[in-house]
Amino acid sequence: MNSLIQIDNASLKFRIYRNPSPTLKEWAMEKIRPGTRHNAVSEFYALRNISLTFQGGDRVGIIGLNGAGKSTLLKMIVGIYPPHSGRAYVRGRVTPMIELGTGFDVELSGRENIYVNGAILGYSRREMAQREKDIIDFSELGDFINTPVKYYSSGMYGRLVFSIATMIDPEILLVDEIFSAGDAHFVSKGSARMLELFNNSQIVLFVSHTLDTVRKLCNKVVILNKGEVVLQGETEEMIQYYLGNIVTP
Repeated sequence: MNSLIQIDNASLKFRIYRNPSPTLKEWAMEKIRPGTRHNAVSEFYALRNISLTFQGGDRVGIIGLNGAGKSTLLKMIVGIYPPHSGRAYVRGRVTPMIELGTGFDVELSGRENIYVNGAILGYSRREMAQREKDIIDFSELGDFINTPVKYYSSGMYGRLVFSIATMIDPEILLVDEIFSAGDAHFVSKGSARMLELFNNSQIVLFVSHTLDTVRKLCNKVVILNKGEVVLQGETEEMIQYYLGNIVTP
């Protein structure tokens, strides 16, 4: 299958609740003068009129200042936030490396969490059973794999999260920064594994603030600012534009 991501004039709005817990005085004023709190809820565009197409061979860096909409764009593509208007069409199996470990149940063992997170990523129990040994070996947890996750150190937790997320057969890979955990040995091993995933994926979208890494890994760059696409094109040209016009206008 030739993977494809096609976003056509897609916009996404979020609501802001300015005061979800009003004081007694504010509540009373609303009763006396209805409409007093009409500004308690407002909306803003997290993404506005986004039109992008990615296809096989694209290694795309998504760059922008904090709050530009980079992570939100990935979440819209994977379906966490459907667009309010326009459309986001995806052909191919999407593997999101976004907010890793969110689905972990700390009361369950590491081994049990392999299957829980596999299900979240869209893999069957049988598929995860085929990957179980490789995940355990890569995480270097040994017998601790049968221990409840709540007893793990942060390094152990991070190694398991990373090992599950990267023991996949990617078609479309969405990465929100590169996740690495543990000592220098595991960081080095994890970086090599990430490069392998990048090379094996048909499409990669990579959100990062580390521009040198974007230079090394990406053949295209999309610049976002305030929820809109500013420019897209060749990596070095886009990075120079970003530094000169967005970071230091």
